[in-house]
Amino acid sequence: MIKTLKRIISQDKERFVVPKGVQQTIPIRAIWPDGIFLVGTKFSKSFRFEDINYAVASREDKEAMFLAYGELLNSLDSGATTKITINNRRLNRADLADSILIPLRDDGLDPYREEYNRMLLDKATGSNDTYQEKYITVSVAKKSIEEARQYFARIGADLAGHFSRLGSKCLELNATDRLRRLHDFYRVGEEAGFHFDLSETMRKGHDFKDYICPDTLEFARDHFRMGDHYGRVIFLREYASYIKDSMVAELCDLNRNLLLSLDVIPIPTDEAVREVENRLLGVETNITNWQRRQNKNNNYSAVIPYNMEQQRKESKEFLDDLTTRDQRMMFGLLTMVHVADSKEQLDQDTEALLTTARKHLCQLAPLTFQQMDGLNTVLPYGVRKVHALRTLTTESTAVFIPFRTQEVMHPGGIYQGQNVISKNVIFANRKQLLNGNSFILGVPGAGKSFTAKREIVNQVLASDDDVILIDPEREYSALVKALGGETIHISATSSNHINAMDMNRQYGDGANPIILKSEFVLSLCEQLMGGFQLGAKEKSLIDRCTASVYRSFLQSNYRGEPPTLQDFHAELLKQAEPEAQEIALAIELFTSGSLNTFAKPTNVNVHNRLICYDILDLGKQLLPIGMLVVLDNILNRITQNRVKGKSTFIFIDEIYLLFQHEYSANFLYALWKRVRKYGAFCTGITQNVDDLLQSHTARTMLANSEFIVMLNQSSTDRKELAELLNISDLQLSYITNVDAGNGLMKIGSSLVPFSDQFPRDTMLYKLMTTKPGE
Repeated sequence: MIKTLKRIISQDKERFVVPKGVQQTIPIRAIWPDGIFLVGTKFSKSFRFEDINYAVASREDKEAMFLAYGELLNSLDSGATTKITINNRRLNRADLADSILIPLRDDGLDPYREEYNRMLLDKATGSNDTYQEKYITVSVAKKSIEEARQYFARIGADLAGHFSRLGSKCLELNATDRLRRLHDFYRVGEEAGFHFDLSETMRKGHDFKDYICPDTLEFARDHFRMGDHYGRVIFLREYASYIKDSMVAELCDLNRNLLLSLDVIPIPTDEAVREVENRLLGVETNITNWQRRQNKNNNYSAVIPYNMEQQRKESKEFLDDLTTRDQRMMFGLLTMVHVADSKEQLDQDTEALLTTARKHLCQLAPLTFQQMDGLNTVLPYGVRKVHALRTLTTESTAVFIPFRTQEVMHPGGIYQGQNVISKNVIFANRKQLLNGNSFILGVPGAGKSFTAKREIVNQVLASDDDVILIDPEREYSALVKALGGETIHISATSSNHINAMDMNRQYGDGANPIILKSEFVLSLCEQLMGGFQLGAKEKSLIDRCTASVYRSFLQSNYRGEPPTLQDFHAELLKQAEPEAQEIALAIELFTSGSLNTFAKPTNVNVHNRLICYDILDLGKQLLPIGMLVVLDNILNRITQNRVKGKSTFIFIDEIYLLFQHEYSANFLYALWKRVRKYGAFCTGITQNVDDLLQSHTARTMLANSEFIVMLNQSSTDRKELAELLNISDLQLSYITNVDAGNGLMKIGSSLVPFSDQFPRDTMLYKLMTTKPGE
């Protein structure tokens, strides 16, 4: 026998003791707070790794992922046993409802909340409602916990590096995390009741196993009973000569609580080569002896039997794999446990799993009189009690690839649709991303406005955050009115006025607010004077007058009314320099002339938590100035909210209009970069990505946005997005000729194909739809 395998089997050997209680069936002997368990004679440590988009990757990307996963398997230590586990756990309906439903507030909006909650429950009920977690558990025999800790620190860093190259993350689990996983398996339906404090448990003298074990555990010939549930452990008995990489994903498709584990024991290459050479030598000896016997019988033309020829060929191929193709010899064992509510359901589920395996020409079989050993093998303790090892190469082990598709279920996230591949609901929380800035992209009719409105509705109904909209097409007025918001109509003839010179205490972000305001007034004056570059004299005059008009307002500690553009104009006229008179004359049209809508005190409620700036009637002359004033007004609000600890969500429809003007484009660019630290989140909505990407500023903003919703795209836009966001051809099919509300979502590093079909027979749908006739 191979020396390494012999050593590991001898380390795994334990004296069998008949368990006298449920706790004694759990093979953990001791635990440490950092997540190291003593199981049998070995120390074990678990790491959780994230899924990657393997199922929707292109053929080339799949090959790259497969090879990278092979490298990870090659890096496994031959002195340890590694267990890769996929944990399929059903979401508890009661807990799910508590976490996703919006509480009623008795503020006049509860009919909308009830309607939205019904939609959320329908989506959650119709979804797959299983959540997959993936772990890698390493077990090693060491003399002391200190040695084991050093070993796991090194292994953890190595695994993190390999998983990051795959596009995944690998995080170590502490003792509470590991026990929680075991508790959730053993106590189905009681997931929310888990509470464990190691120091408190030690102080009370309690056994940690009491917190995780089921009430009863009965083992029968080919199944076991765990409380009110039934379970069965099965293992892969017969392997096909060719297995597709989708087999593991198909086995885990069953909508039940189940775990699938693959135990891997890597063998050092020198030992493996020696073993295969010995086997090849044995096969050659058998062939030579057979030929001798034939020659003795004067049969000189006999053909070597097929089975001997096949043995020779396979041994040579194996040797070539080890010596020239960077493959390692591994021993593998695949086990599964699945849980059902009744024995009948358990038998049906087992048959479904056996059928799936047969489809791949493999044979799964229940463990007979080994259900307890099988259960301890499949759970991520780090022990292996079933001896049904199969010799594999790195590639044949990598076929059992654990990756499928990325799921997004952020705590405190809001509904964003359903994952097309797994059918699970997507809950994304933009506050958890590196930056929460967002773009919604799609051709006309793809559902951009609807997607934005659904998010606005969710934010208004479920949170206390402020929502601000810039609406150039008057699409949001009805929704804003229904949700109790304020619509501010901005035009030369409107009775609504916003003071361009408004300022609050927080405006300067801790620095001198005059400096920031002076920059804004400079930009405003350049726009008012036809977009010409101002000279040094003009800039000095504008800075002087800005400081002058704000002096009394700042001295009064921000009490009273802030100055207006009319005050600024009057201050310019007081200056002796002829340039001041020229500036005053140039801006007269916008201060005391017919376009003076931003030169008067603010007369609208800019403190409502839902504000919509309607800029449809802003003429060509006023649009650049209007956008500067509106964006400055929004900045005012963001800085105020930051002090209050409130978040601000900003939605800008048809954002390409703002990129046509240099100043509003630059202001947006600065806003996109700065608002994260203010607790604000910008969303740009536009049709043609191609137009957007003509602007270097817009391109940078798009590349730096962590949340991008891509709906149906035109062919030129698809090409640009694929290049910018590294989207595969298969992923592009989700934004090619698809129905409204379907597409691809970039959430951090995840690319998730989604579908969002909102129920049409609702009040909210009527408020949100922009389809003609609806």
